[in-house]
Amino acid sequence: MGLRFEVRPAKIDESTGSGESAHAYVQRLAVEKARSIAARNPEALVLGADTVVVLDREILGKPKDPSEAKQMLRRLSGRAHTVLTAIAVCGPIEEATVVSTRVQFRTLGDEEIDWYVKTKEPFDKAGAYAIQGIGSFLVQRIEGSFSNVVGLPLAETLQMLRRAGMEFPWSPR
Repeated sequence: MGLRFEVRPAKIDESTGSGESAHAYVQRLAVEKARSIAARNPEALVLGADTVVVLDREILGKPKDPSEAKQMLRRLSGRAHTVLTAIAVCGPIEEATVVSTRVQFRTLGDEEIDWYVKTKEPFDKAGAYAIQGIGSFLVQRIEGSFSNVVGLPLAETLQMLRRAGMEFPWSPR
């Protein structure tokens, strides 16, 4: 999209708070990430984001090993779940929002799950899948933003960055 940016990972505690909803959790993480980087870079416009997969009100994080990845995928098989991505901006303004997308998995066989886990794609992915990669074969349909499921809801992010004063390659000069 012609945007120049620098990735700076934030080191924050990502533990869930007692009784904290998935919506509140993901928004808190995005805000804490953005604030953490903005505190060290006060001149910068900082975007923080975090994505979670929610099934039956339970957050499915990144699998620790192949066994946990298989377990998550079996739970998602044939069911709908929600992907929540929070985005937060720190700069001339501070703003945060959460975008929600409903994802329906098709019913998966054990052979498919085993094969997919062997690709190693499920690791470092919330819910043990990547819709933008090989994992697209797992998904029957989505309701909402595709880019949200990938991990950054672009339409909402661009609107937020515009409100914060960012200029884009297509902005009038």
